[in-house]
Amino acid sequence: MIFKCRLTVVAAIAIGAALSGTRTVHAQTFGVELHNNLMSASGGMGGVSIAEPQDLTSGINGNPASLTQFAGTQFTFGGAWAEPTINMNQQAPIPTMNPVIDPFSAKSTAPGVPVGNIGLTQDLNELGLPATFAIGFITTSGVFADYRQEPNSNGTNTGLALFSLPVAVGVDLNESLSVGASMALGIAFFDGPFVGAGGMTPDYALRGTVGADYCLTDTTTLGAYYQTQQSFTFDNAILLANGAVRRDIEMDLPQNIGVGLANRSLMDGKLLVGVDVLYKLWSETDLFGAVYDNQWVVQLGAQYTMGRIRLRAGYTWAENPIDQTPDLNVGGIPLGDLPAVRYTQGLLAVTNQHRISAGVGVVDVLPGIDMDLMAGGMFRDTEQLGDFTETSVESYWIGVGLTWRFGRGACQDLTTPDSWYSGK
Repeated sequence: MIFKCRLTVVAAIAIGAALSGTRTVHAQTFGVELHNNLMSASGGMGGVSIAEPQDLTSGINGNPASLTQFAGTQFTFGGAWAEPTINMNQQAPIPTMNPVIDPFSAKSTAPGVPVGNIGLTQDLNELGLPATFAIGFITTSGVFADYRQEPNSNGTNTGLALFSLPVAVGVDLNESLSVGASMALGIAFFDGPFVGAGGMTPDYALRGTVGADYCLTDTTTLGAYYQTQQSFTFDNAILLANGAVRRDIEMDLPQNIGVGLANRSLMDGKLLVGVDVLYKLWSETDLFGAVYDNQWVVQLGAQYTMGRIRLRAGYTWAENPIDQTPDLNVGGIPLGDLPAVRYTQGLLAVTNQHRISAGVGVVDVLPGIDMDLMAGGMFRDTEQLGDFTETSVESYWIGVGLTWRFGRGACQDLTTPDSWYSGK
């Protein structure tokens, strides 16, 4: 009986984490992290934003050294909608889970996910400081996954929402080099997957980022950042035996390393081309480290300026992070056998490698107000995990953002190519 309780806890933890990834993961994320893929401008460029972000929320959420590129006072309000199609085909029962997961084939009935991102930047030049301060509200991930329409799934249902409240600063050390740092308070709300086994449980955790931006030439910029791990503990999130047995859920977001290059030398400076490379250290995290390997991501993006109009396009390749030799232990508790682990991996199967996006920006759609639109899609991918678990995932997303510019930011001639890079 104790062993069954422990397996129930593991199933709850694993499926909860998995489904928390299911809705966000399959809506243009890498693992369960969005990064800048749904930002109003960067989203149209495949998320490219490390060296020269085209919206200030991407600088706040990514490389804080890039914030010095935003002059005066600027405020952005952006929103997006991500709509994944997630199918699970479980071809054999998993008796080691309690309750037993019987064979079923179903599509998640949960709706899509709304995403909101807000940012404010203020340069401090009037105080004689070559720096820019920023605050924001960023959606890190959000999930509502539901297989309760299938009796054999035994009420699999869960929710996870993650938000970040970052405070950041970027400083120009000289005409070529800027550095930056940010500290973000993460707010997470978790609901376990089985009816009666858990409830919505909050937790908070800090995450730091340090970065640098360097002008290699007048038209080429190199950027890089490092982001710390973020660790959540959902106290008493799973209740078993009518509440007599309580278990905590440990879940980490990984350390991230990002390097980006941006160039504006083509087509008389009208074409901005960028590439970002991310490395995500999933193997060192609680929970996800049991089923994920470390992951490489390559993002390519371009922006072409025609007067007040900016046309954007992007492509992203993301390595399949699924560990082909997964651990039988998740969060310190044994799952019992490989089919249970493979089922967990099926819920976490972020196997899609190819994504495309496009967008358009309009400067001064109203005086001092810019508007950005973006859309994208993740190509369908099917993954067979072991002998009995199969997943199929595809998604699309759309988004819009408005940016208000005041002071020196409003005085810039943003219709010229050189104005893309205002910080140096």
